[in-house]
Amino acid sequence: MKKALIPIIVVALVGLFMYTKAVGVYNQFVQKEETINGQWAEVETQYQRRADLIPNLVNTVRGYADFERETLEGVINARARATSVNVNADNLTPEQIAEFQGAQDQLSGALSRLLVSVERYPELKANENFRDLQAQLEGTENRIAVARRNFNQSVQSYNAELRTFPNNIFAGWYGFDRKGYFEATAGAEQAPTVQF
Repeated sequence: MKKALIPIIVVALVGLFMYTKAVGVYNQFVQKEETINGQWAEVETQYQRRADLIPNLVNTVRGYADFERETLEGVINARARATSVNVNADNLTPEQIAEFQGAQDQLSGALSRLLVSVERYPELKANENFRDLQAQLEGTENRIAVARRNFNQSVQSYNAELRTFPNNIFAGWYGFDRKGYFEATAGAEQAPTVQF
């Protein structure tokens, strides 16, 4: 009789261990996903801050009658595209991140063209409102870089846990998938050409 109980006890202990491990892994992934969601919210907040600064910047620049209209329209249109791309924190796939990043990169390019064009207008560069907006925009770009780095670190931690054994088995059972990263913009490895 005692020998018959040993296999039952072993099976029960193994089952209890597997259940405990499965619950622990599930809770671990939920916590890591929540960290990623929080980091994503910070990324969106910083991009929204930039988008909110742009109308003031455009209006300040627009006051100079001979400023290039095409450049201003490019910034306005790029801002509209960038703010129209919404990514749900529950669906942070590499494709969704790439779409969001592409729209933001277009806005960054339009802003760069605007700031380069401003170099031809010394009276605009001397305008206090413009200088303040430019400084705020520069600070926001730094905040965006930090938020993106923090997001990528959270995603890396999550993806690494997801791929390790035995977590990968439990993650598949629970439907946890890999998350996407922010990646460098195509051509970012090339230094810009400066000509005098």
